[in-house]
Amino acid sequence: MTLHRTRRLAAVLAAGSFALTGCYSDAGQGNVATADEGLSGALAGAGSSAQSAAMQTWIAGFQGSNPDVTVNYDPVGSGGGREQFAEGGVDFAGSDRAMKPEEITEAAKRCPGGTVVNLPLYISPIAVAFNLEGVDQLNLRPATIAKIFNQKIQKWNDPALAADNPDTKLPDLAITPVNRQDDSGTTENFTDYLAATAGADWPYEPDGVFPVKGGEAANGTSGVIQAIQAGNGAIGYADASQVGELGVVAVGVGEEFVTYSPEAAAAVVEASPREEGREEGDVVVELERDTVEGDQYPVVLVSYSLACTTYEDPKKGELVKAFLAYVASERGQQAAAGAAGSAPISAALRTEVLASIERIGSA
Repeated sequence: MTLHRTRRLAAVLAAGSFALTGCYSDAGQGNVATADEGLSGALAGAGSSAQSAAMQTWIAGFQGSNPDVTVNYDPVGSGGGREQFAEGGVDFAGSDRAMKPEEITEAAKRCPGGTVVNLPLYISPIAVAFNLEGVDQLNLRPATIAKIFNQKIQKWNDPALAADNPDTKLPDLAITPVNRQDDSGTTENFTDYLAATAGADWPYEPDGVFPVKGGEAANGTSGVIQAIQAGNGAIGYADASQVGELGVVAVGVGEEFVTYSPEAAAAVVEASPREEGREEGDVVVELERDTVEGDQYPVVLVSYSLACTTYEDPKKGELVKAFLAYVASERGQQAAAGAAGSAPISAALRTEVLASIERIGSA
């Protein structure tokens, strides 16, 4: 396979919340409220920082139709978003992993007479990004990546790196692994990838809390990027939309090395089945991380929007439904792809998601 490099628009957002106004209507995208229906009120959301660039774009796309609607989204991280949503502090959340059935049971207490649904609305590669003077791309096999983040490989000129990068001069320099400090869906996806592909070289279960102590830790996607940028020899993992000019890893897939791209991320999602045992309308993708197909990039996150199927306040249900229908629409997905480098959901997945969004209402 010809290796290629896809650069994303760097869209690192400052910590805090941002707002949008409006509602959305588009023929063929589901029953979505239009401006002339007089939508008004406010929504609050929180969660995934990986979605930040896409969320900013969804804000811009949604704001023109109805100036009396305001939606705030605080990119506090997936764990914080799930917690705030379950406690009823926000109306919807973004999470880089699906809520587990037992979490849904608990969170559904805030949805009167209803339940919680996971809606896969953001697909993006996770880049393994590094800062190494004079080097902008490396080939690394899953076991090598695992050993780096498990701190078993500690120098950039280690024989395992040199073997797969014979034409690259690697320095006798210490490796500084950077991981997320907060409870992160990006971390859970990254550790899920290592658990599925690296065998005994990654002896940990997937988790949103990084399991290895002793490296450098940072809060949020932007914090990880800043930490990597700050030190020659640093390496970390982050949503690919925000890596900017950092070096990136082409990961070993079968006999080849594959660089990240929206197309390669979409390919592995399209080839993956739905998770069994989920309730109707709860759409969860079971990613096949151990693919050997050279057109698929398996270090990918599917970020979910979490919503109640019923809200005590009818206006809240109406607003959540309108906003998420815009996000799921072809227009919304293409806008995010253009700004954040994400992969639009497929037509088949959109049909599933819109059917689930259609169920959102009031008690």
